[in-house]
Amino acid sequence: MGLRPRPAQGNRPREDWRNQLSDSDQHTPRKPSTRVVEAGRRPEWTGAAVNPPVWRASTHLYTDAKDLAGGRPNADGHFYYGRRGAPTQWALAEALTELEPGAAGTVLYPSGVAAIANVLLAVLKPGDVLLVTDNAYEPTRNIALGMLKQYDIEARPFDPLDLTSFENAFCERTRAVMLESPGSLTMEVCDIPQLAAIAREKGAVSILDNTWASSLGFPALERGCDISIMSLTKHVGGHSDLMMGSASAGEEWYTKLRLASQYMGQVVSPDDAALALRGLRTMALRLEHSTQAALEIARWLQGRPEVAHVLCPMLDGAPGNALWQRDFTGGCGLFSIVLKGRSVSQRARFLDALELFGLGYSWGGFESLAIPFDPARTRSEMAWPPASWDAEDRLGVRFSIGLEDVADLLSDIGQALDAMED
Repeated sequence: MGLRPRPAQGNRPREDWRNQLSDSDQHTPRKPSTRVVEAGRRPEWTGAAVNPPVWRASTHLYTDAKDLAGGRPNADGHFYYGRRGAPTQWALAEALTELEPGAAGTVLYPSGVAAIANVLLAVLKPGDVLLVTDNAYEPTRNIALGMLKQYDIEARPFDPLDLTSFENAFCERTRAVMLESPGSLTMEVCDIPQLAAIAREKGAVSILDNTWASSLGFPALERGCDISIMSLTKHVGGHSDLMMGSASAGEEWYTKLRLASQYMGQVVSPDDAALALRGLRTMALRLEHSTQAALEIARWLQGRPEVAHVLCPMLDGAPGNALWQRDFTGGCGLFSIVLKGRSVSQRARFLDALELFGLGYSWGGFESLAIPFDPARTRSEMAWPPASWDAEDRLGVRFSIGLEDVADLLSDIGQALDAMED
């Protein structure tokens, strides 16, 4: 069955269209790999083509003076001005909305960091307190503890693994909680449903950076979060050739985020939106491959004497695995290791010896990457290294596993570990 015509309805899930299908046509619930192919492909936006054209336009024309004076609804699907997007951006936003159960809409931003900053600015006001997970992505931490100060917004780090101290951290001015799971670099999995429930009881908005798992691996709104942020630069783009971010939310917060985004002039280019749509269609397959490859490599690294710890919550018995098994429906190719008693120079020799792993930031592309890390300087509530570890085991390496053959990647890591000892 091909895609059927359906009425325009803006950036919203298409339940009304599906309800019009006969019983024999209903396919609910549709599987994630089906939804990433079908979502956002309205015939009125694609025409006879499979994909929506790239609509490059700063100016949208009105039919006459009456049309111009009458105003048009401030919703996707209604031409107004280029900053509010056109079918290319609308199709991407709608597709992301359909992939996030419980979302009423999705706002697009020119980068993942732009999404984080704009969401926080939309949610918080002067005098508010933000609780931010202590293992957050470093730019998130910099925004919270740095930029927000000039708006008289106080950010307080918290240990996401300590529910009691988290609950005690709230005060009458606490307005929002910034979450991330697994934690950046060190991969701790926290109890997001419980943290979000506590935040809701305290009257605070729960915001999750859901880039690691994406909505395919962690349905954030269904798990209790109010706003789900993704860096589309990563898995959705998938080809290391675009920068973009998104925020999906229920009706109340979607409306507020969209309006705040318009006030701040946020817009993504139609060319980048087309690239993101292209990447989205194969995301489920790429995630499946990279997840399985990462698990195979992580298990192999557990047996290497040069490795003290493998930080991968997808591994059976690993810290956070029980919560990962309970709450997540998928993973990805990003995990870390901690070298056993090695020096900074030895770690550098390991990285320099890698041939198939590029040395660079970002992840989620088709190519494998590696970066060094030492999170001690960015922690205030969570000790690094943990007290249960040997003190000299502190130097980390984060891997992003791409689409190369696993045997080749294992061989490359093995020779690099050997080179570390030269």
